[in-house]
Amino acid sequence: MLPYNKELKQFSQKLRKNMTDAERRLWSRIRGKQLNGHQFYRQKPIGEYIVDFYCAEAKLVIELDGGQHYSEEGMEMDKIRDGYLQGLGLQVLRFSNRDVLAQTDSVLEKIMSCIPL
Repeated sequence: MLPYNKELKQFSQKLRKNMTDAERRLWSRIRGKQLNGHQFYRQKPIGEYIVDFYCAEAKLVIELDGGQHYSEEGMEMDKIRDGYLQGLGLQVLRFSNRDVLAQTDSVLEKIMSCIPL
């Protein structure tokens, strides 16, 4: 089992209720084991972070990035976060909100290439 801060659980529940348009779009396509029968979780606490989507079987984290992620500070924080997650043996995929909304099928193809059949 991956470590997580129990104090983040309530905040992660709040995030699930207030998803972005991009998160809603992707969730509608990956929930209910739609991708090769793999279960995904949304707003999953891992360590001191809450990841957007997580598939335990594939050890895969999916992050959707809005504008704040493209600032110098945002990119540095993402680098630290990704390093931590990779240190736990997880693969991290990042997509912009724009890509998810405009190219959903391409995003899904990339995700499927990272999970076992």
